[in-house]
Amino acid sequence: MSSKRIESLREMLEPAVNAVGMDLWGIEFLSQGPHSVLRVYIDSADGVTIENCEAASHQVSGVLDVEDPISGEYNLEVSSPGMDRPLFNFDQFACYSGELIKVRLQMAINGMRNFTGKLLEAKDDSLTFEVDKQQLTVSINQIDKANLVPIFD
Repeated sequence: MSSKRIESLREMLEPAVNAVGMDLWGIEFLSQGPHSVLRVYIDSADGVTIENCEAASHQVSGVLDVEDPISGEYNLEVSSPGMDRPLFNFDQFACYSGELIKVRLQMAINGMRNFTGKLLEAKDDSLTFEVDKQQLTVSINQIDKANLVPIFD
């Protein structure tokens, strides 16, 4: 699903998620034929409970039933972003400066498409990581997928 369609879904579903007191963290659509999945991540400063997920799922399902923005069959999943939270936009990356992030790029840069690095700086839609004691700067638009790497002390 294109980023434009994901953004359209976000605009459509955000009010439904906000209506149950939650924030819409992000949306993923995994196209797998009859086993496709629309994953909606919700968050709040107080955390996310199963009851929050149920309430948001009910609201989101209602909007999807009325608007019918996705053709074909799919399963809806509503969940917390978890400790290894996916990062979807520049502001989310900026909040995790100094943290380890696992990144998959759309196309390889310097022979790397997948890496884990410490986010050193988020500025002007560019992200600078420390990877193997070297700095790598990428545009937010070059990132296919990124997840925070939880550190357990």
